[in-house]
Amino acid sequence: MSADTVAPELFEFLDATHREIQQQIVQLHSLVDAIESSGLNAATRTQARGVLDYFNGEARQHHLDEEKHIFPALLGSQDAEIVQTAERLTQDHGWLEENWIQIAPSLEAATNGNLWFDPVELRHALEVFEALYLDHILLEESIAYPAARQRLAAHNTHGMGREMARRRYRADSASSPAA
Repeated sequence: MSADTVAPELFEFLDATHREIQQQIVQLHSLVDAIESSGLNAATRTQARGVLDYFNGEARQHHLDEEKHIFPALLGSQDAEIVQTAERLTQDHGWLEENWIQIAPSLEAATNGNLWFDPVELRHALEVFEALYLDHILLEESIAYPAARQRLAAHNTHGMGREMARRRYRADSASSPAA
């Protein structure tokens, strides 16, 4: 089995999530611009909720996907650069989480119509968050994913995709209000 026959939808899904993350960062920039120029209104509150929910949910699930399914394949490599890359990417997830924990309270306040946070500080935190994310995504797509695709060529990756979908379904069910 060649590297091209690894369930392509697995890596397409991971790449699509990277595009979504980048779109959410653009939304976050737009939100900070709007707050700085005109404060909070119904639209900015809704936008804040959407970005907050995305990074609290899907982005964290994406990191878990990688830590459960992609990085372990890399950590078993005999190539020191690949192992270092996986270790760095795992560490990046911790830094991204730390940056997010700095940003999230401001967005939570915004969703509730509170402007107790400093938009300038939020913008600075966003710039750090964005720079780390873009560097992280570049490293994954240029080194980690190609190496993982090759290392996983002999494995059935459909089970990985099913596990990812089940976990998201459980997370969505847990966060949805009872009907």
